[in-house]
Amino acid sequence: MMQRTAYSSNITVMKSAVQKVAKGLIRDFGEIENLQVSRKGPADFVTNADLRAEKLLHKLLAEARPSYGFLMEEGGEISSDEGRYRWIVDPLDGTNNFLHGFPMFAIAIALEETLSSGKKQILASIIHSPILQETFWAEKGKGAFAEDSYQRERRLRVSGRRELGDTLLNIGSITPDIIGDLMPKIAGIRCLGSTCMAMAYVAAGRLDGIIQLRGSKPWDIAAGKLLIEEAGGIVTNSNGGDDYIESASLISANPIIHPQLLDAIKQK
Repeated sequence: MMQRTAYSSNITVMKSAVQKVAKGLIRDFGEIENLQVSRKGPADFVTNADLRAEKLLHKLLAEARPSYGFLMEEGGEISSDEGRYRWIVDPLDGTNNFLHGFPMFAIAIALEETLSSGKKQILASIIHSPILQETFWAEKGKGAFAEDSYQRERRLRVSGRRELGDTLLNIGSITPDIIGDLMPKIAGIRCLGSTCMAMAYVAAGRLDGIIQLRGSKPWDIAAGKLLIEEAGGIVTNSNGGDDYIESASLISANPIIHPQLLDAIKQK
């Protein structure tokens, strides 16, 4: 076990917030049959648990950093007077898993800074799995880390695999023809049902990469992006560009596998 790391007050704020919100989600997860679910869209459900979690996250983060803005999955964008910093929040990533009693879901927070040039960057992020009791966090330039239910901490590194044929990939929003083309070329495919957890697992080296060709939202990607980059990986859109949020696509892996994934997608 590595020596425990020192981290900024922003990580302290985020850790405290996700741990408090997790208590409510754990309670609601145990009573999943009694949850009242409201329809939000053709393939997307919002539960009372989701809404309560977001409300509490907003309250806790706003109390800790009153001048920061917000971008939230349910509540949308809340501007700040200062305009430099904002929290990007997903209170329950993996809603469908949650509703089916499947424990692969997470709380995700990213702290975004807008520079004087107008460019945006993620300064700190956290992904917390309430049921699996594992927390992943990163700070720009300081590395990515994880802590398990026994409070054992370790530094994260993406996998060192170099051959596409050895990789285990997470897929999401991908067409059957691409799946059919990929299967003979890789070791295996998983679909965790939570983009945040999949990105955390790439940062931890448990998955070798992610292919998600559509449907990605800022709150799905922001926290995991910093985790993967600080763990030595690459995050782009399906064309290899930086506008992964605008394009709603996501390709991520270590620096050796990433171009191989891009090539595999472009060949289709």
